[in-house]
Amino acid sequence: MDVTALASQERADLADFLSTLSPEQWDTPSLCEGWAVRDVVAHIISYDELTVAGAVMRVVKAGFSLDRANAVGLRAPRDPADLVAALREHLTPRGLTAGFGGRIGLLDCTIHHQDIRRPLKQPRDIPAERLRHGLDFLPRARAIGTPKRIRGLRLVAEDIGWELGDGPEVRGTGEAVLMGVSGRVEVLDELSGDGVDVLRRRL
Repeated sequence: MDVTALASQERADLADFLSTLSPEQWDTPSLCEGWAVRDVVAHIISYDELTVAGAVMRVVKAGFSLDRANAVGLRAPRDPADLVAALREHLTPRGLTAGFGGRIGLLDCTIHHQDIRRPLKQPRDIPAERLRHGLDFLPRARAIGTPKRIRGLRLVAEDIGWELGDGPEVRGTGEAVLMGVSGRVEVLDELSGDGVDVLRRRL
């Protein structure tokens, strides 16, 4: 299956999950600092209408601050029903998120899906094919800083038989490896290996 189709499945799964949440859960803080669940969902779809040039212009206007550029996307409708409807209208990544054959959209949605689920204590098993594609894209995901974080480290996802790189090991489930190297310090205690302290310092 192509990666764009996998990204569409990930977004559909997220939309289905969001449809089960209570109003209080929509206001729960996510793993993204300062963002509630509703903010994360608004962010996921905020780059779909932008080309690469449009995304660059947004960052330039934000003074080259990715945080300020991301905040622009939070101006989208944030009523839960509207957000779920908007996500369902954007199941197929387009614009910037369609980049690298849909890999940007897949990685972004997979990470943010977990940013929402973990604080709500509603875990899931990420389909292995989606997880592998997301992990494989980490060395190219400069926008979220993973290339610098994983440089000189060996990543091992024990549950799906995946590994990448050479050096001190960062070992755990594929989901924990993905979230840890994506900057989620809350996950580091779920990882093992000599490379975890290196990763912690880089975060």
